[in-house]
Amino acid sequence: MSTFIPGTPVTGHEFPSLAKGNHVVVVGAGAFGGWTALYLQQRGCKVTLIDAWGPGHARGTSGDETRVIRTAYGSNEFYFNLAFRAIELWKEYEKLWNRKLFYTNGVLWFCYENQVPLIDDSQRLATAKGRPYEYLSTSELKKRVPVADVSGLTHAWLDRDGGYLKARESCQLVAEMLVREGGQYIQSHARPGDIRSGGMKSLHLSDGGLLYADAYVFACGAWLPKLFPEVLGHRITVTKQEVFYLSPPARDAARYEGIPAWIDADGTDYYYGIPGNMHRGFKVGLDRRGPVFDPETGDRLPSPEIFSGIRKFLARRFPSLEHAPMTESRVCAYENTSDGNFVFEPHPEAKNVILLGGGSGHGFKHGPALGDWVSQTLLH
Repeated sequence: MSTFIPGTPVTGHEFPSLAKGNHVVVVGAGAFGGWTALYLQQRGCKVTLIDAWGPGHARGTSGDETRVIRTAYGSNEFYFNLAFRAIELWKEYEKLWNRKLFYTNGVLWFCYENQVPLIDDSQRLATAKGRPYEYLSTSELKKRVPVADVSGLTHAWLDRDGGYLKARESCQLVAEMLVREGGQYIQSHARPGDIRSGGMKSLHLSDGGLLYADAYVFACGAWLPKLFPEVLGHRITVTKQEVFYLSPPARDAARYEGIPAWIDADGTDYYYGIPGNMHRGFKVGLDRRGPVFDPETGDRLPSPEIFSGIRKFLARRFPSLEHAPMTESRVCAYENTSDGNFVFEPHPEAKNVILLGGGSGHGFKHGPALGDWVSQTLLH
């Protein structure tokens, strides 16, 4: 297995030094937890993966059917490298599993200004990889995406390496592979045990039992600040985010299927969408952070105000969808850190407890590369 170093290594934290044969419990079977568990198992640890509702469940931030995968992160070389490596790994596992998971239609960025640092700064990194983004004038964009109204735009960038992923299904495949390779999966609600003498001795399960391990990785997504409020309650804010699926008119449905995923780089709302979306309908969401949300008790009801804004946006950018009926809607959660960076660190009072999360709305795509890197860090 090749070594992958995505950029600046983790500094300022002293992680436990795991060895082959150590028992590691990973709590959370989403993108972060599932991939970390799989790579730890492949590198010789004895791994138990736990999730209360199951891999890819509807409440988790790794649920829903699809997720956009992109490489543009401004000048953040760490995340660019992580995303680029993840793309390689998604393709490898798709081939290994013989399952279509990665739709490489590309990602279009609709730009309103001549300079958009988020994309322009990434262009340097993409060019260094030999995979520069493609510049599209508005006239060329109109040829490529005839269903779009390009008024108000100055140009677009096409990230040809991006696209969209099957989310729920891939989480389930990761957990299944973990079990095939000798790991264990348990569906149970898990609570941290007492922390004494610089470590955590056991984990409490919902059936009243205890689970003992050498190390515990908590990759619980939106539940992470709830489990460790004293450490992460002030650093991770969970917000309500909404996506909607609309049915294009029959005369236009086929034309939407091959369009790349897209992101509207207006600097405020960042509407985004997946036009084909495996024939589930035109998926569109709002990336602007919503209200604070409890992932366990919050009702998953769509907001009429958010949908009204989406209707207005679609009327301007994709006019044939102005009156398209909504066929589905979903509420998910972002677990936002103050700087948008992931959390990967040991618990300050328990060296054998590792906290992994803070996806901030862009975590899913990085899953395989992040799990690879985390496992390498812990088995250094």
